[in-house]
Amino acid sequence: MKILIAEDDNLSRAFLREFLQEYGQCDIANNGMETLDKYLEAFKQGKPYDMMCLDIMMPKVDGLMVLKLVRELEARYHVDSEQQAKIIMMTAINDMEYVDQAFVLGCDAYASKPIEIANVEEVMVDLGLIS
Repeated sequence: MKILIAEDDNLSRAFLREFLQEYGQCDIANNGMETLDKYLEAFKQGKPYDMMCLDIMMPKVDGLMVLKLVRELEARYHVDSEQQAKIIMMTAINDMEYVDQAFVLGCDAYASKPIEIANVEEVMVDLGLIS
């Protein structure tokens, strides 16, 4: 599995990478612009990400805009829903408006920080990424 972790906090990024590398190749991005660059490069190479963990509050481009642009690109290129990246939004913000907006934009799941490994693994099972 190919995973992209988009997180501007060093500690959170290292924690997620340590945990998720058990399940596949993990790439990291420090901000929204870097996330979009890595996503587009993988997409162009025909090796898109299977899973993306997006922090909502990132510098340069926030996670909600990244989510919107990824889903628009997948729609433009008629990517089958089964082949679309599974996107988990992650944030310390407990504002339901952000959660609602993320789901409207097409996220597959939402996790509040601090991230709990058991919860993320449960989401990954529910999304069919692991068994």
